Amino acid sequence: MNGVKEEKENIGEEDAEQAETHDFSKGSLVRHIIGLAVPMTVAQLINVLYSIVDRIYIGHLPHVSTQALSGIGLCLPIITIISAFANLFGMGGAPLCSIARGGHQEKRAQNVMGNSFAMMLLSGAVLMVLCLIFKRPLLYLFGASRATYIYADQYITVYLLGTLFVMISLGMNNFINSQGFGRVGMLTVLLGAVMNIVLDPIFIFVFGMGVRGAAIATVISQGASALWVFIFLTGKRALLRLDRKSMRLRVSIVREIILLGTSGFVMSVTNGTVQIVCNAVLAKQGGDLYVGIMTVINSVREITTMPLNGLTSGAQPVIGYNYGAGRYDRVKSAVKFMTAASIVFSIVIWAVIFFEPRFFLHLFTRENELITKGIPAMQIYFCGIFMMSLQFAGQSTYVALNRPKQAVFFSLFRKVIIVVPLTLLLPMAGGLGTSGVFLAEPVSNGIGGTACFVTMLLTVWPDLKQDPAGDQIVQTKQTTSSKGA
Repeated sequence: MNGVKEEKENIGEEDAEQAETHDFSKGSLVRHIIGLAVPMTVAQLINVLYSIVDRIYIGHLPHVSTQALSGIGLCLPIITIISAFANLFGMGGAPLCSIARGGHQEKRAQNVMGNSFAMMLLSGAVLMVLCLIFKRPLLYLFGASRATYIYADQYITVYLLGTLFVMISLGMNNFINSQGFGRVGMLTVLLGAVMNIVLDPIFIFVFGMGVRGAAIATVISQGASALWVFIFLTGKRALLRLDRKSMRLRVSIVREIILLGTSGFVMSVTNGTVQIVCNAVLAKQGGDLYVGIMTVINSVREITTMPLNGLTSGAQPVIGYNYGAGRYDRVKSAVKFMTAASIVFSIVIWAVIFFEPRFFLHLFTRENELITKGIPAMQIYFCGIFMMSLQFAGQSTYVALNRPKQAVFFSLFRKVIIVVPLTLLLPMAGGLGTSGVFLAEPVSNGIGGTACFVTMLLTVWPDLKQDPAGDQIVQTKQTTSSKGA
């Protein structure tokens, strides 16, 4: 009897501990955020390795490294646009799930997840077909030359065949994280990235398939990650499970998902737009060499901003859950911690890149000309990265609190209204040439980041003064006291 009693008590303690782990309105905010952010950051850093490892290996191909690296760079806008649609439904649905869970609306949360999954499959299939049909004009529009088109075509043709794998592994992993399973989310991309690291040299060098081999390795690895996500979300461990009924499209839910996900979508699409404009201007101003330099810079930017993205993404479920639960005091504390940590990290990253740009360039190439001309370009491009943390913090707060209009506006403001015009105009100003292209980024970080964060403080902060949950607790105590009297 005592043994049974002790076992029940142990089970009760385990249930309480698990409930606290997934109930973000209780316990340490910092612990919740870090608990999600660390595995999510590791996961996203590993996820970046899918394409980064490809570029590292390809950048060391003998005799053709610059042309091959530039060719891969020309594919980045298409890859970014595919990721944008995964973010549209993944980042749009996951915060709604967090808010619904905070309000104990589990059925709604499950329907949001199912509708997001269905939309990912539909949009992924359409994207794959359209991009395969129009790949040639698109690549030349993005700045391809006769020398670089061959490599771009080899890579993107194979990559597009795995579009559905990208949508599922990248988009649906948000729902694993939003349920509090940060480690499982990390394992999703760890599985694929490790496979890619192992398969890349085999397909590229052993089988002699070059750029095409890198794409094949990537698609196989993404397929494994997608299978892992699907098995988990349909299994017993998941708090919210995928089923056919939840995948039945509901117009109202799809509209909400798209509205909230438009922020992440616009950010990705505008990133792709900036990549297109930068490559086109650099191809005209400096030739294929500078397209290769921009490819390296984009790779370094992906690596260095992933921790920022992981931190702010880790904070979103915590912010959204507490907002849904009416715990505004915890919402404000979470935003403060997210912002302070982002600023500190970005300053450290800026210092490392500024003083050691050669290290990062050496990862991708051994060609002296690319390294020599890439050092000043990298120092200019990253000199304002610490201001980008304000954009990340403000943007994530808007998304977590279901304020899509503000999030979308500031995505467009920094990239489309500031970066694109500056990328076109600065090269012609004062003979800046290619340096003008790289200068557009820090200028946009300063203006866009400041505007986004300050506006968030002026519009969101005043609405978080009252704490309904706290008021309810006080009222309950007063009622109890009066009954006792």
